[in-house]
Amino acid sequence: MPPPAKRHYPKAPIVEAVIDLRVELPAQLPVEDLARAQTGEEANYPVIERVDETVGQMMVGPQLSSASASRQLVGFLFRSADGKQLYQARKTGFSMSRLTPYPDWPEFRHEARRLWDVYRAIAQPTKVVRVAVRYINRIDIPLPLNDFGEYLRTVPQVSPDLPQGLVGYFMQLVLPVEDLKSQAVINETIIDPVQPNTVPVVLDIDIFRTDVLPATEDDMWAFIEQLRDAKNRVFEACITDKARELFQ
Repeated sequence: MPPPAKRHYPKAPIVEAVIDLRVELPAQLPVEDLARAQTGEEANYPVIERVDETVGQMMVGPQLSSASASRQLVGFLFRSADGKQLYQARKTGFSMSRLTPYPDWPEFRHEARRLWDVYRAIAQPTKVVRVAVRYINRIDIPLPLNDFGEYLRTVPQVSPDLPQGLVGYFMQLVLPVEDLKSQAVINETIIDPVQPNTVPVVLDIDIFRTDVLPATEDDMWAFIEQLRDAKNRVFEACITDKARELFQ
């Protein structure tokens, strides 16, 4: 992909930005210890919530079958007082999220790295196994709309032998980002409108790498910068100038 044009959108359609690092932890670490990732951060992140996962079990016998499910603690989520900024400390890794309004990349990245250092000091991960940058955008396309292609360059193609009045869709693409030895997952769908007389389209872009990850902290965060640049390239490749006008 060619490098993206340097663009700043005063009304950027970002509804959530995420930096996610998946890790392997020492087996002996009690998951309850991850609550300490809030220590010293209580003023900025006063809300703490459990992060649970559902574990299912099925037993099958000659005369009786049964299934059960239980919830298991895997980490904690810490949320700012306004609910716009949150981070997770989990057995599987660390993530930092920013909800709209999105400030800017340097501020978001700096806070993510600062909190990653907090997590790393407590969890002592033995290995980073996945690094990702994900941005979820909501593009409110005004009505009336004749063709999604007026705003989006990546859309479903409907056979001319089928009705063309598209009222909903979900599309997923998984593409290589060869220069970074990474992959891009693009999810695109229609959701219920937030604003009147619009069709909201979610454009969810997740850029990640799982193999041969950088060995040092500085190299890893430099690579995260590259993932963010790749995300921008994918985003710009998916929209038209008419969509860009909506963000000004």
